[in-house]
Amino acid sequence: MDKRYFVYLMVLLLLLIGAIIGAANIGPVHLSWSSLFNFDPEDIDHRIWMNIRLPRILLAVIIGVALSISGTVMQGLFRNPLADPGLLGISSGAGFAVAVALVIPMALPHFLTLWLPVIAAFVGSLLVTILIFQLSNLTKGNLSSLLLIGIAINALGGAAVGILSWVSNDQQLRQLSLWGMGSLGQTEWSLIFITLILIIPTVIIIQFYAQRLNLLQLGEEDAHYLGLNVHKTQKQLLILSALLVGTAVSVSGIIGFLGLVIPNAMRLIFGNNHKILLPASALSGALLLLVADTLARTMVQPAEMPVGLLTSLLGGPWFFWLILKEQWRRRA
Repeated sequence: MDKRYFVYLMVLLLLLIGAIIGAANIGPVHLSWSSLFNFDPEDIDHRIWMNIRLPRILLAVIIGVALSISGTVMQGLFRNPLADPGLLGISSGAGFAVAVALVIPMALPHFLTLWLPVIAAFVGSLLVTILIFQLSNLTKGNLSSLLLIGIAINALGGAAVGILSWVSNDQQLRQLSLWGMGSLGQTEWSLIFITLILIIPTVIIIQFYAQRLNLLQLGEEDAHYLGLNVHKTQKQLLILSALLVGTAVSVSGIIGFLGLVIPNAMRLIFGNNHKILLPASALSGALLLLVADTLARTMVQPAEMPVGLLTSLLGGPWFFWLILKEQWRRRA
């Protein structure tokens, strides 16, 4: 690894650690670090640390890693800087499946009830990912066609979720509304457990695919001649990416544009080598979502803004810039 890139990665890591320390101490109640190690169950500060602040910080970091890595993988698979789980409708597919799990009653054992949103989101995101990949092959990766496919899937997913909201009761409607805007406010240690055992191993596995992602940038034919089993690699990466998106959506709702902004921003600094791009995207994604969530829960106290609104405010202008950049590139 280039020494310069290693320094950049260390800077990102230090910034993330600084953001974690800052987020832990920002809020309506100022907490000292000593309260974290005060194991008195009656101590209010310790309970706030362990039951509110720490789980939320961990979840923001984990979800930020998952969404940014999934965006990096999608852009590598489609060889397209505008590929993003939200824009292509993958998040909508996962979202619709979670909405079905929330609204339609199912008689399941307790342990399956805990995992049901994750399973539903994974299935929904995987089906949509496979559909988009097949349509991408038919359209030969045409940018306009991909965006239109994403718009159509998002429209269908939004309409389906709207119908489920219409037939839901008040509690389910509130759940769907908060979840649709993206929020980390319902954090529990059980959710942390689920995300850790699903997302962290998946991210590690994807890192081992970095060189194969580099070969895919040369085109399927060239990658095949260099000894890569292209279709097998694509299927495996699709499943891994769908697992990341599905898990993230199931616990935090739809947080848009993170998988679009972060990989493109990191490419400007680190280039297209996925061996460096993947860890850089993971660190910066965790940093961005943690900062955004800290702002979301402190800007309008005592109320709380859904973090998905902030990421959309950031990602919208970036999306316009990417489209204009693509048009300028074509005219040049």
